[in-house]
Amino acid sequence: MLHLGDLQTAEKGRRATTVRDWPQRFSMLAETAHDPRLKAFYAQRVPAGDSPLQAVPMVALDVETTGLDILRDEIVSIGAVPMTLARIQASAARYWVVRPKAELTPESITIHAITHSQIEAALDLEAVLGELLQMLAGRIIVVHCRGIERGFLNAALKARIGEGIEFPVIDTMELEARLRRKPPSLLDRLIGRSARQASVRLASCRARYRLPRYRAHHSLTDALATAELLQAQVAHKFSPQTPLHELWK
Repeated sequence: MLHLGDLQTAEKGRRATTVRDWPQRFSMLAETAHDPRLKAFYAQRVPAGDSPLQAVPMVALDVETTGLDILRDEIVSIGAVPMTLARIQASAARYWVVRPKAELTPESITIHAITHSQIEAALDLEAVLGELLQMLAGRIIVVHCRGIERGFLNAALKARIGEGIEFPVIDTMELEARLRRKPPSLLDRLIGRSARQASVRLASCRARYRLPRYRAHHSLTDALATAELLQAQVAHKFSPQTPLHELWK
């Protein structure tokens, strides 16, 4: 993932929708979606919001992109790792390099190290969409910054099949911001300054739980890192019995 500064989580170019009952929403979307791959994805539904986290099948997801502008940039790689709170299924992980319609920039190549030659040999995202959606179906998707994964996938599908995608996520970045949010001190209030908040970058979050350092900006490695971070967050700050609706967005 392109962790450039404290990235805003707003999903540009996507209508903000607050969904309280995701299984019901998926039932409706399964009826209204046109693409058969998307219909099959929604037909698998998702766990109910009152499900305890320990019973929820999940998949950690990360994408690398040509930049951070959802209206202009595109996905260049996707990493997905199936998981539960008890187990990360690394042997079932998948990694795709995909060809974007937008051009690679020197800056993005420096960050994610995906080159023009790799892109030229890659398939378009639509060619792997069926595999990707099958892997995500029936699972809660775990990300570190939902504005990237959900926003870019939504934009990519709209550009390719004429309809976007909706799904609930557990956002480890949002969870960490929630856990680390500090009220302003007396001095902050006197001088009108906001309280300094802890960094919520993936590497910084992992360091707080003494998780190992991994190579950054590789979608499969970042997906694995996100899966481990969620496990640590739940072990230290939540509970395996925490209902899903307390964490998903």
